[in-house]
Amino acid sequence: MSKYQSINPYNNEEFASYDNPTEEQIDEAINLAHTLYKKWRHETPESRAKQLHEIADGFRKHEDEMAKMMTLEMGKLLKESKEEVELCANICEYYAEKGPELLKPEPLESDLGNAYYLKQATGVVLACEPWNFPLYQVIRVFAPNFIVGNPIILKHAHNVPESAALADKIIRRSGAPEGSLINLYPSYDQLATIIQDPRIQGVALTGSERGGMAVAEEAGKNLKKSTMELGGNDAFIVLDDADPQVLRNVLNDARTYNDGQVCTSSKRIIVVKSRYTEVLDDLKNTFSNLKAGDPLESDTTLPPMNSERAKEKLEAQVQKGVDGGAKIFYQYPEIDSKGAFFRPTILTDIDEKNPIFDTEMFGPVAEVFCVEDEDEAIALANNSSYGLGSSVISSDITHAQDVAARIETGMTVINGRWITSGELPFGGVKKSGYGRELSQLGLMAFVNQHLVIDVTKNNE
Repeated sequence: MSKYQSINPYNNEEFASYDNPTEEQIDEAINLAHTLYKKWRHETPESRAKQLHEIADGFRKHEDEMAKMMTLEMGKLLKESKEEVELCANICEYYAEKGPELLKPEPLESDLGNAYYLKQATGVVLACEPWNFPLYQVIRVFAPNFIVGNPIILKHAHNVPESAALADKIIRRSGAPEGSLINLYPSYDQLATIIQDPRIQGVALTGSERGGMAVAEEAGKNLKKSTMELGGNDAFIVLDDADPQVLRNVLNDARTYNDGQVCTSSKRIIVVKSRYTEVLDDLKNTFSNLKAGDPLESDTTLPPMNSERAKEKLEAQVQKGVDGGAKIFYQYPEIDSKGAFFRPTILTDIDEKNPIFDTEMFGPVAEVFCVEDEDEAIALANNSSYGLGSSVISSDITHAQDVAARIETGMTVINGRWITSGELPFGGVKKSGYGRELSQLGLMAFVNQHLVIDVTKNNE
């Protein structure tokens, strides 16, 4: 048995729980989705565009309800939850507007005949999603696959089952056909059984490296295509010529948005020595001015982490780093609460021998590194088993673009922290995973590029 529980991390009280589905319920869900796939095969993307617009409207209509549930389950600030719902509505609209055109047949130049390839649905996709963005992670997979014609079976994180159920309900009530997205609460054994089912044609996972390895192995064994968006240990490179105001603005939430629980959050802040003290002071100023409290209250700026377990894990990582020689430059004062609050911390003096050097710190911990020059900054950025996102802060944009091109990563933002939108591809390299979500690239993740060529003239 693998229970799904809603526990409010602000007070650590459980308010909902769900048991695993029966084998019959799983089979019915997959069959419903597969039946819809076969129906959609005879329909055009244009026919689904209107429905996707209506789903966007549905999320806007239920924004308060959806945002509050996400905050209650995983503790993010209510303001950030509302931003997430709006982002998801925008992603739905992006694919409703752009999807049909992007899915038109692609002509190919060939001397052998009149050639093109079709962009066709492949079948039901299993989406395994994490808790840190309970709606965005789902919509990132759902919206492009809906317009393509691939129904989704959703296996969400164990601590956000109510958010998953509400997202499913809003999508259905917005007019999406039954089977477009079906939320299930499977155990890990049941998850393997779902992946093995021949009606499942793809697996999209966002999560931990360990979870990704297990799911990718199961998908590979069963010859199922998969996309993996795993952890990150993103480098935030500050060059000599960084504009002080831009730098301050970006550092303001680079490590604290979503309480630092973001795959692409700026975890390793790599600073040329001329700006090192300035960055430490800016970060300390940001961290020390946070206000811990109820994430539902508008004046709270430091919410609890998503769970007591996550808080304890991060505390143990920090202690391991300190034991390995890291220094605590700043630590937020003790927080008098029974909630899962972690004290934001700035760590310095982390060398390669430190056990946390290549570890993802998922929470409000800033690791600040001082380097001699940009070559050393780039070398340090690339000295990681991860490669998801990065930032380069510089007044010389052309030069910043050159630096960005030298970083082994899936995404780089110049003069900003991580960013996401429907038209921008999202994904990484190395242990951060493979494949892309969002944009045209994400649209093609589970598409059959079906070649058609007319060679009649060759046989006349």
